[in-house]
Amino acid sequence: MSLPGRAVTGSVRPPEVEPHPLRRLLALGRPVVMGVLNVTPDSFSDGGRFIDPAAAIAQARRMVVEGADILDVGAESTRPYGGAAPVSLTDELARLEPVLPAAVETGVPVSIDTIKAKVAAWALTAGAAIVNDVWGLQRDPDMARVVAEHRVPVIVMHNRDAADPAIDIVADVTAFFARSLDVAARAGIDRDCIVLDPGVGFGKTPEQSMAVIARLEAFGCFGLPLLVGASRKRFIDTVMPSAPDRRLGGSIAAHLVAVRNGAAIVRVHDVAETVQALRVAAAIGAAL
Repeated sequence: MSLPGRAVTGSVRPPEVEPHPLRRLLALGRPVVMGVLNVTPDSFSDGGRFIDPAAAIAQARRMVVEGADILDVGAESTRPYGGAAPVSLTDELARLEPVLPAAVETGVPVSIDTIKAKVAAWALTAGAAIVNDVWGLQRDPDMARVVAEHRVPVIVMHNRDAADPAIDIVADVTAFFARSLDVAARAGIDRDCIVLDPGVGFGKTPEQSMAVIARLEAFGCFGLPLLVGASRKRFIDTVMPSAPDRRLGGSIAAHLVAVRNGAAIVRVHDVAETVQALRVAAAIGAAL
């Protein structure tokens, strides 16, 4: 996550460039925990519990206390299984305006989860430090430009309009990432400012969602940090029937496997429980 400094002229040393907070987190040598904050009325996972700004701000602060390294704030449900109503730019900004600046004030890096370049630009101006694009720079043609101009990290997630059980999902994700990286390069986004997310639950059958976690190491060919967001996703229900808010065990199991297979970041709803699971797993590993 290097940020360019000024060129050296004569004997004048360039100013020290403060490492981006995400780079510092990734350098800790442990999994980074991203806490999900949905400021939406129709999220599949929490059903609008945090649409009220006061409730959302309280949840942001709670997740930081519980150990969240990053807060991922979104105001339009991407509802990975379809059915989410599109949200206008005006409505999305109205939901974010009372919440995102307060999330920034918690002191941890804030990621803006949006597919709209104008929303990303506003959020970055308001203090967000990362862009999380569930269409991997391939939906809004201005998104890559906004990321490049603000010189911030971007999470590039794989997505499809519909699942196709006949395809090799790992090959499809790999090809998608290659296209996104080309878009990023043409826009001038530094390669070391990119995190890749295989998009568990998005445009995938439950079996394909499990496959991208099981075969996560295949995406190591890009040499970039990997993020996995398996929290409360539908594939858990296919293994053990359960409502979204009853999938904690499956979520933790998926994230532990993801970390074992190379995930540097996990995106979760249940921060305290995930932090505990990761720390216990690491302690057991260290005792070998």
